[in-house]
Amino acid sequence: MSFFDTTPVGRIINRFAKDIDSVDTTLPNAFSQALTTLITVVATLIILIYGSWIAIFELIPLTILFAYVQRIYISSSRQLRRLDSVTRLSSIRAYHVQQRFIDMSDKFMDRNQSCNFASSVANRWLGVRLEMIANLIILFTSITSVFIRNHLTAGTVGLMITYALQITNSLNLLVRTSSEIETNIVSVERINEYAELNSEAPWEIPAKKPSSNWPTNGSIQINELSMKYRENLQLVLKDVTVNVEDGEKIGIVGRTGSGKTSLCLALFRIIEPTTGTIIIDNVDIRSIGLHDLRSKITIIPQDVVIFAGTVRFNIDPLGNYSDAEIWTVLELVHMKGRVILMENGLSYLLAEGGQNMSAGERQLLCLARALLRKSKIFILDEATAAIDMETDRLIQLTIRSAFKDATVLTIAHRLHTILDSTKILVLSDGCVQEYDDPIRLATNPNSAFAKLLHDANIRPSNITTVLTSRRSNVSS
Repeated sequence: MSFFDTTPVGRIINRFAKDIDSVDTTLPNAFSQALTTLITVVATLIILIYGSWIAIFELIPLTILFAYVQRIYISSSRQLRRLDSVTRLSSIRAYHVQQRFIDMSDKFMDRNQSCNFASSVANRWLGVRLEMIANLIILFTSITSVFIRNHLTAGTVGLMITYALQITNSLNLLVRTSSEIETNIVSVERINEYAELNSEAPWEIPAKKPSSNWPTNGSIQINELSMKYRENLQLVLKDVTVNVEDGEKIGIVGRTGSGKTSLCLALFRIIEPTTGTIIIDNVDIRSIGLHDLRSKITIIPQDVVIFAGTVRFNIDPLGNYSDAEIWTVLELVHMKGRVILMENGLSYLLAEGGQNMSAGERQLLCLARALLRKSKIFILDEATAAIDMETDRLIQLTIRSAFKDATVLTIAHRLHTILDSTKILVLSDGCVQEYDDPIRLATNPNSAFAKLLHDANIRPSNITTVLTSRRSNVSS
């Protein structure tokens, strides 16, 4: 989790796009071309030495000069490519400021071209010097052939000069491919950096796999839990100790940044605890695999996920349940009538993100998906914060009736949604400030929960009214 908090998405995409492409395509081609060119150059030098051993004394200083030119060019070319890569056009996102962004685009374009011009100049610099080295090889080969003409045949001289003429392109290509390899070999290092990142805990631990019907009760014991998002950050949860009995409905409230969502992340082990334990039905969640844990807990988030596909697929993505069971949960969330009116019913195609449904319908569909799993522990992370009051009322009614035997943890945005909870957990700065019966907290004038109710214009008597009303609705 800390990796995604500190790493921009663009950088991750770049690693899996440009860097992977460099390793899969650019580097193999560069290595192949460099090896072929190197063999050609070595063969040419062997032929020149075969024709006259005096060429050794001619080639040694030229080889030193070539190595010097190559070192200067590769180091300069590498820096110029880096400079060129950090210069980019800005994305135009303004409204009625087109001219200003056009001017900015022209400015960045000029800067980008200036870097490209410098790279082109470096290439021309290399070309001139390699041509000079190649011409010197041809000159020395010709002079040597003249001085020892009595020891050489016309065919040997022709072969030497022919290969000497071809060495210009070979030397140029050798340096350029060497530069390309050195520039792109960084991609291997960047990919290897991701390959060596610390991964999550094991997906499954066969030796400590819980029973298939775990958890059977849904009790949760949180003991002295402390947690931080990264090593160098402060604790977001500090010695949190909470005991949740099976079947209890817990409302979790607190100011922004108090640690409500962090507590949910700890339950799913998206963030591993720094200290402390979380025990569900006598099983320490850190002793089992992530799949065994996360598949047994259901969360209904504020931002629901709707896939591009049929209604059936969105409610039952794995195809584990029958249509009759799907219609049952749709009836429980008051969506059966709406789906019946859709064309093709359960086979009605939903757009990506559920764009052809209202926000309330998307939330109810997500609730139906959660109901179908029949988990013993449900987490509602401000699930009704972005919907209308009527849909909120339907969801709360469904939760009280369908989840009556399950443990429900509700992170509240609207205090009305947790007034009939078994207990209220008030968090403040990552610590447990209060944990008690809602009526008892509401009637205590020094209670933090009572102050939150006062700020929301909710009186203690309203809690009794809500309890009576919702319990009568559930029983009916």
